[in-house]
Amino acid sequence: MLEDVNIVVLGTVASLIAGMGTGLGALGVFLVRRLSDPLQDSLLSAAAGVMLAASFFSLLLPGIEYGEQLTGQTWSAALIVIAGLLMGALALYAIHQRLPHEHFNLGREGPDAAHIRRVWLFIIAIALHNFPEGMAVGVGFGGGNIGNGLALAVGIGLQNIPEGLAVAVSLLAIQHSRIKSFALAFLTGLVEPLGGLFGAGMVWLAEPLMPWTLGFAAGAMLFIISDEIIPETHRGGYKTLATFSLLGGFVVMMFLDATLG
Repeated sequence: MLEDVNIVVLGTVASLIAGMGTGLGALGVFLVRRLSDPLQDSLLSAAAGVMLAASFFSLLLPGIEYGEQLTGQTWSAALIVIAGLLMGALALYAIHQRLPHEHFNLGREGPDAAHIRRVWLFIIAIALHNFPEGMAVGVGFGGGNIGNGLALAVGIGLQNIPEGLAVAVSLLAIQHSRIKSFALAFLTGLVEPLGGLFGAGMVWLAEPLMPWTLGFAAGAMLFIISDEIIPETHRGGYKTLATFSLLGGFVVMMFLDATLG
C-alpha cells in the first residue's frame, strides 16, 4: 500500500515538474515580442510529435502489455486498450463541445463565448491540452514503471517549453503585459499536476484498470493532436515544415522512451 501511495505522489510531482516546462518556455516572452508564423507552427508541431510518440510507446504499448498480464490474451488486451482510447477521445470531444476556447489560428470554438474575455478562452484551450498530458505522466508511473513515467515526464516537459512560449507570446499579442502574459502561461502549466494526480490516483485505486487508463490517456492526447494542433499548424502554408517538425518531436520522444523507459 505504501508503494502504491508513493507512486501516486511520484506521478503527481513528475507531472508538476513537466508542467513547469510551460513556465520555462513562457520566460521567452521577456526576450521576444512575437513568433514568426513558420517558427510557431514548427514549435507546436514538434510538441505534437512528442505527444504522438508518447501515446504509442509510453501508453498504448505498455497498456497492451498490462492487459496481456491480466487476461492472458493479446487480442483481448488490445480490445481493452482500444476501448480506453476511444473513451479518452470521446471524453475530450465532449469537453470541447461544452467549454468555449480559442486557438492560436483557428479562433473561437465551442458554445457562444461572447461573454467570456478572450484571455480566458486561451487559458481554457491550453488547460484542455495540459490536463491529458499530466494524466499521461501520472498513469505512466502506474504499476511501478519508473522508467516509463520518467520518459513521459521528460518528453512532456520538453514539449511544454515551446508551447509555453507560444502561449505567452500569443497573450502578449492581444495587448497583455509581458508580466501578465508570463504569469498566465505559467499558470496553465499547473493544470498538469491535476491531471497527474487524477491519472496516478486511478491506477492506485484499481490497478486492473491500467490498460483502460493508459488507453484513455492516449486517446485524449491523440484527440488533441488531430483535432487541435495539426489543423492549427497546417493552415498557414507551412505544412511541410510542420510535418518534419512533428517527425523531429516524434523521434526525440521515441529516443527518450527507448533509453529511459
